[in-house]
Amino acid sequence: MRQFTAVVNPTAGGATSAAALLGVARLLREAGAELETEYSHSLAHARELARRAGQSGRVVLAVGGDGMAGGIGGALSGTAAVLGLVPAGRGNDFARALNLPAEPAALAEVLLHGEPRPVDTVEVTSAVHDRTVVLGSVYAGVDALANRHANATRLLRGAASYYVGAVRAVAGWRATRYRVTVDGEEHAFTGYTVVAANSGYYGFNRLIAPSARVDDGLLDVVMIHRAPRRLFFALMNELATGAHVHRPQVRVLRGREVRIEADRAIPYGADGEVEAVVPVTARVLPGALRVLC
Repeated sequence: MRQFTAVVNPTAGGATSAAALLGVARLLREAGAELETEYSHSLAHARELARRAGQSGRVVLAVGGDGMAGGIGGALSGTAAVLGLVPAGRGNDFARALNLPAEPAALAEVLLHGEPRPVDTVEVTSAVHDRTVVLGSVYAGVDALANRHANATRLLRGAASYYVGAVRAVAGWRATRYRVTVDGEEHAFTGYTVVAANSGYYGFNRLIAPSARVDDGLLDVVMIHRAPRRLFFALMNELATGAHVHRPQVRVLRGREVRIEADRAIPYGADGEVEAVVPVTARVLPGALRVLC
């Protein structure tokens, strides 16, 4: 029977995380599994707790949203440790890419009996931020600014916070000249954003990269070119289905290493947590993490 260590950050969506863990924890223990819970006071502390548990041969449960999943998954990347996800955030986009069930009984079944599946992770490096490893995507431009606005929103939650954040970001955005290098080949354009996606989803169930797969050893690079603001808002609505990729203003490439540069210091983000400014490089680490799914 598996032994689990659940890592929870009580300061970030703590009530939601605790509630999500409670139902699953009861089912794990009733099945005879051992479960201990560790409470972190920061993402760095969560990574430390995860490494320690993984080195002891325990399955590490990341309890929270994409930031928690990405932080803990990144800490375990390249090790023999096994990660389990208990989705409890606003987006849960990586859990969605893995088709993880939300219902406690079905999720407990996956955690108890699912086979560890190797998935890719993403190494992120920049001049102003230490090397880090994440699970979902790296995005530079208007979406990084939108995520910053969404995180600062206190009155709204879920999809509404992301939508309002996006409206604020787009309204004040000015065209940016990008230089994107994919596996050594340079591509220049003027526009809104670049996303290097391991998972197809980001920003609360937005299907930014419909063809992205978490185990193919590649990143899908989505570049959204300059367009009238009204067209960009229409494109935003199409992110729900992935239909935006058929517009002429959207170009999708695939590669193992992506460097994003711009003509000004625009923000980038990674899994909703890492925030800095370009230039930034994202490199896929094929099959670097084992996940129960």
